[in-house]
Amino acid sequence: MNIFKPKLYIALLLFIGVICVGVFGYMYFSDDTFINALYMTIITITTVGFGEVHPLSQSERLFTIFLILMSVLTLGYAASVITQYIASGEFLKNIKTKKVQKTIDKLSGHTIVCGYGRNGKQATVKLIKYKKPFVIIENNEERILEIEEQNLLYIKGDATIDDFLVKAAIDKASSLITALPSDANNLYVVLSARQLNKELTIVSRASNDSSDAKLRIAGANNVIMPDKLGGEHMASLLVTPDIVEFVDKLAADSENATHLEEIVVDNLPKEFLLKSIRDLDLRKKTGCSVIGFKTPDHEYVINPDAETKLVIDSKLIVLGSAKQIQKLNKLF
Repeated sequence: MNIFKPKLYIALLLFIGVICVGVFGYMYFSDDTFINALYMTIITITTVGFGEVHPLSQSERLFTIFLILMSVLTLGYAASVITQYIASGEFLKNIKTKKVQKTIDKLSGHTIVCGYGRNGKQATVKLIKYKKPFVIIENNEERILEIEEQNLLYIKGDATIDDFLVKAAIDKASSLITALPSDANNLYVVLSARQLNKELTIVSRASNDSSDAKLRIAGANNVIMPDKLGGEHMASLLVTPDIVEFVDKLAADSENATHLEEIVVDNLPKEFLLKSIRDLDLRKKTGCSVIGFKTPDHEYVINPDAETKLVIDSKLIVLGSAKQIQKLNKLF
């Protein structure tokens, strides 16, 4: 669209210019009123064949010939620009972009994923699995083609520019993942996102240890270093292989895998508030086990006591098979 915009504007200005020349020309040569001059100009440009206001003099006829030639050239140029615009696919692409933008504008509580590289792609797979709405901001043409094949919502642009974050409805988003390859760009995104939405949960990718503290100061809630995690994982496979395989099984996506699930206490039925974990009786009702508890002060309790109170702003972490988790979700 950026290529054709100037051409379309030029065609529009030329068309308006022809009308202005025609009006002033007829007012000058025929001493007509503005309305009569405008009428003569329009029927001449559009070649509709309506009768003249009055018989034309020789000078008026010469001016009319000149006006016809000008209008033919101008309309020909406009027609060629519009034809090129439609034939190039920009027209349909522009309509699709507007349609996607309308869909994004309706989102609320969604996640914004900045960058569709290896880490960004893995993040979207997880979000799709948990049916979480998200919008991708990506500028790479090859990755955009891949995103379109997956039929995912996206905005083509640079995530470090505030305008594209605004287009992704950051004011209504609940979280943001920035997985750009450059730590500097991730830092810029975190700074901008935190300014645009104070309540946003931000997770950032980092390559260097020195970037961790900077990203957290800028406003990131969590910082992930994929290379560091990969190295630690490989070493753990040698030191504690059984534990690692067990944890990997928890993260597996197969139907028979064991899963971890998070329960927000605020979303439980009111009769369970201020009751104990024992009162929930999850083991009997669903088969799931409570293995963790997050307090309102964001402290984690491993293997919490059965008498732990279910207070507001706290969370339960439960362990169970896929079928057990399904029962849990239906129950609560």
